[in-house]
Amino acid sequence: MGEMKISLVIPAFNEEKYIGKCLDNAIENSDGKFYEIIVVDNASTDDTEMVAKMRPGTRVVREEQKGLTRARQRGFLEAGGDIIAWCDADTLIPVGWLEMIHKEFEKNPHLAVLSGPYVYYDIPKWQQFLVRLYWLILAMPAYWAIGYMTIGGNFAIRKTVLEKMNGFDTMIEFYGEDTDIARRAHKFGKVKFSPVFLTYTSGRRIEGMGIFSVAFTYVLNFFSEVLFHKPANKDYTDIR
Repeated sequence: MGEMKISLVIPAFNEEKYIGKCLDNAIENSDGKFYEIIVVDNASTDDTEMVAKMRPGTRVVREEQKGLTRARQRGFLEAGGDIIAWCDADTLIPVGWLEMIHKEFEKNPHLAVLSGPYVYYDIPKWQQFLVRLYWLILAMPAYWAIGYMTIGGNFAIRKTVLEKMNGFDTMIEFYGEDTDIARRAHKFGKVKFSPVFLTYTSGRRIEGMGIFSVAFTYVLNFFSEVLFHKPANKDYTDIR
């Protein structure tokens, strides 16, 4: 059996401000060891495509139908790796992230998904403290009780599992899509949420909506997906 191939897929809509740093960081902190890096330009009207194409080894595909799950589905169909890893366009992958994906999937053939929390790098210290409490007091106990949890901007999934799931639910606009992924993947293997599998990401949604509003919205949609298999919020507003 050959070396496990890990594709990195990054959905992006009007992310010219962030995508360059995201890609530079991903390339540097993986020593260029991703099988491929795919940016799914989701109908951007800015220079996202141009900025992404300037990074060596990056392939840009365009998905004209706007929506995160449509971008994910296009990325899934384009990716050729055994494992498809996902991050957001404003995410910074730490050193060891790729290696942890490789290690976890190699040691457990029944692992379907690996995910973990965000660390927000550009919000005030008091908000960072509240976010740590959120992961510790709310998220981890919920994961232990329910048995699955995925964060959409920080997860890796076996391509064979995605194939069994028939890909992503493109009827979901945004909220709840990551829990939908975890719930459906859970039928085909273990969905592991590890507190040490971190990525660093922008807190612009927290800044735009407010920290308590963001927490309430994500908790509401998590439990709505778990209990009713559909998100509570149908629509969302892009935060730039």
